Amino acid sequence: MCYSLLAYFITMSRLITILFLLPAITLALVLATSSIARDVKAVTATHVTAASKTAKVGCAVPIGGALKYDNAEVWSRLVTLSGGKGAYWLVVPTASASPEKSAQQIIAALEGQGARAEMLPLSDKLPGKNIAAIISDKAWAEKVKRANGIYFAGGAQERITAALFTNHGERTVMLQAIWQMYEAGGVVAGSSAGAAIMSETMFREPPDNLTILRQGAKRGSEISHGLGFVGKNILVDQHFLKRGRIGRLLPVMAQENITLGLGVEENSAAIVCGDDVEIIGSRGVLLVDSRGATAGAAYQPFMPYSAMNVALTYLESGDKINLRTGVVSVAALKLAGNKLDHNQPNFKPYNKSVKFYPDMLGDNTIVQAMSALLDSPALETRGLAFATTSEIGFEFRLYKTKDTNGYFSSARGNEDYSIIRMALDVMPVKMASPLYTPLPQDKRQTPVTTKVGKLGENAAPAASTEANLRAAPTLQKAK
Repeated sequence: MCYSLLAYFITMSRLITILFLLPAITLALVLATSSIARDVKAVTATHVTAASKTAKVGCAVPIGGALKYDNAEVWSRLVTLSGGKGAYWLVVPTASASPEKSAQQIIAALEGQGARAEMLPLSDKLPGKNIAAIISDKAWAEKVKRANGIYFAGGAQERITAALFTNHGERTVMLQAIWQMYEAGGVVAGSSAGAAIMSETMFREPPDNLTILRQGAKRGSEISHGLGFVGKNILVDQHFLKRGRIGRLLPVMAQENITLGLGVEENSAAIVCGDDVEIIGSRGVLLVDSRGATAGAAYQPFMPYSAMNVALTYLESGDKINLRTGVVSVAALKLAGNKLDHNQPNFKPYNKSVKFYPDMLGDNTIVQAMSALLDSPALETRGLAFATTSEIGFEFRLYKTKDTNGYFSSARGNEDYSIIRMALDVMPVKMASPLYTPLPQDKRQTPVTTKVGKLGENAAPAASTEANLRAAPTLQKAK
């Protein structure tokens, strides 16, 4: 009995002790949990802040030249990217031969979309303006830092870099201010020359496309240092399809060990925000990816360019691509159209066959050839690039791989294609000299002469002579 009572009192004593201690234990646990939560929150906040800073870096918008002032899609998007109506823009007309006129046209286009804009008078072609004084003017540098967007006008890109780099190739105070604006989330845009400066390597005063294909480009005079807003491993070129500039982009990419090329067509733009690129405007952008290229892709000084398995992706307005992953998001209009995938059993191409292209560097020819091949049962098509002044030409071979597919839509009234990862080989070839010769006399058809008004009156019957054959085009023109 005594033992039972003793055990009872001991148990009750422990219970009372626990009851007294429970609030203290609970409070300690709450405090500890709160402390851990604060630590977690602090760590999270640190990462969020870092991520926000990374995400806040602005967008670079290279425009392919010949941008129309009524292209509302591009101008309105620039204003939206920079914060919407009321966004403050500075227009830099340094490259232009007519800086005042050029700047005022760009200002009007931006203000037409609700932005506020003024000219940064950084041009020695403006009366009474001194570039060196403006470059070192702290008041202008502060305006640049406060801006939401900077627009570089077209013209001669070397004027821009000459103004914004020191003689030793370092950033001036003004260029540092532009970079601060950009890294704080601002927008840098530019057309033609203003697009060329967007990559770290820029075309300066290059020779024709075929010359670069044959012997590369000279650093310093033909290519030089750009401003680099799109990143280290991307080469930007403009007026791209119109002027067949894939002929100069490919060899300079190999020469400078750059694996991604961004060929922006006229009246079109690429919005580059980190790794993400979106296409806007009336035409498109050709992305050139040499990361998987094999054989001859290594650059050899002063030797003709060659490469195999360069991946080409052509995108148009509304299409997007992540440059790191290569994942393409096609515009809704295209998704609602026809998917073209030769790997699928239900593939029904529109074209019956493809043709040979005697001038692959012609106006828009590269994309025309890609589109025709994509929408055909053929697996490859070929073409040439050559000049009669040189025995060295180049064969371009476009072909489908297991990754090649695309989309077609006529919803905008045009034949619009998006083409994903079509392969390209480029091989130097020796051209025949002469390129062609007339058929032997006995193989020719006798030309037929008809009266052509007064020119034809009293004309003697034509004989099958070399002279008459050469005269035929003149008669045809007179007709």
